[in-house]
Parts: sequence; C-alpha cells; structure tokens
Amino acid sequence: MEILSQLADAVIKGKANDVQSLTNSALAAGIAPATLINDGLIAGMQVIADRFKKNEIYVPEVLIAARAMTAGLNILKPLISDTDMKPVAKIVIGTVKGDLHDIGKKLVAMMLEGAGLTVIDLGIDVAPEKFVNAVVEHQPDLVGMSALLTTTMPAMSQTIQLLQESGLRDKVKVIIGGAPITDAYAKQIGADGYAPDAGSAVDVCKALVQTTA
Repeated sequence: MEILSQLADAVIKGKANDVQSLTNSALAAGIAPATLINDGLIAGMQVIADRFKKNEIYVPEVLIAARAMTAGLNILKPLISDTDMKPVAKIVIGTVKGDLHDIGKKLVAMMLEGAGLTVIDLGIDVAPEKFVNAVVEHQPDLVGMSALLTTTMPAMSQTIQLLQESGLRDKVKVIIGGAPITDAYAKQIGADGYAPDAGSAVDVCKALVQTTA
C-alpha cells in the first residue's frame, strides 16, 4: 500500500509533520491504526535501526527519526485497544543508581519502542529497589539496565541479586549495556543478555523474548 511506504519513508527521513499528515490521511482512508504502526512507523524505524547498526547513520539521525515516529504514535496509540495489537514484549528500562547518563538509555528506549515493544522508562539513578518495584507493578518480560561509569556497574549485580531475593528473577530476562559493559561482565553477574549498542539491543531483546515464548 503506497501510503504505508510513504509513512515509513517519512519516518526514515525524520519528517514529523509529514508523518502526522500521512497518519491522519491513512486513518481517514480507513486503514487500521495497528496496520499503520506495524507496516508504517515500525517498518521505517527498522530501516533506521539497521542503518545505525551498520554505522551508516549516527545518533542525531536516529533521534530525529524517533521523534518523527513518536509524532505518529501519539495519534495512533489512543485509537488502539489491547485486543487490536499485542506488543512484542514489555520492558522496564533505566540507568542504574549513581549514574546520571541518559542519552544512550533514551536511544535504546526509542529503538525498542520503534520495534513494537512497550517501554517503561524509569529514567536515571534508578536504585535496585525501584527496578524490583517496577517489575512487581508492570510485570514486564524484560529488565534493561544501562551504566556509563565503571563505578556504577555494581548496581547492576545488586539489582539482579534483589530480583533473585524477591522471587522475581525467573519472571524476567535481564539485558545490560553501556560503554564499560562487556559480554563477559553480563555473564559474570548473571544477566541474560548484553547489547553493545542501541540497534543490537532490539535484536537481543527479541531473541530473549522468543526463547521464553
């Protein structure tokens, strides 16, 4: 359908105004909101994620595309009932306690939302207890933790430990990332996955969810 490819293209080019007008036109033409999200907005954001992973584009282009996608989501989300569209998965995400870095985590959140996941972003400086409380409240499939400082990395281990003590560890998959984080560290602290960048985070989350499906 031509309007869907136009919508995807507008997301790729980061044209928020075009995304809004195309979304409204498509709704007026009777196209279902779920179709517009999956085959328009998410399809466009997938292209962005692939290009970002290949280093063909950089963070500013991703942020502009994500903003354009959000312009469409803001119109469509209120029109979608739970029965219309089941999210790929639900993730609680945050930068760990003591760490105030936000851009990388925000980028991952945008990428995940662009891939069809429901994202609960807890923000920065998130204590282990706050992660655990969010798991109880939102019952997500995944928990994502970010750290940019080596000094805050232990908070990841503490959060996993608290999830274990709270009897919640087997209910969620844990993915971690950030500049000082390695796959070896993820294995060392008992995380289920590690992503070196935002594009990879989408793939890792989808793979983790599929293994439990």
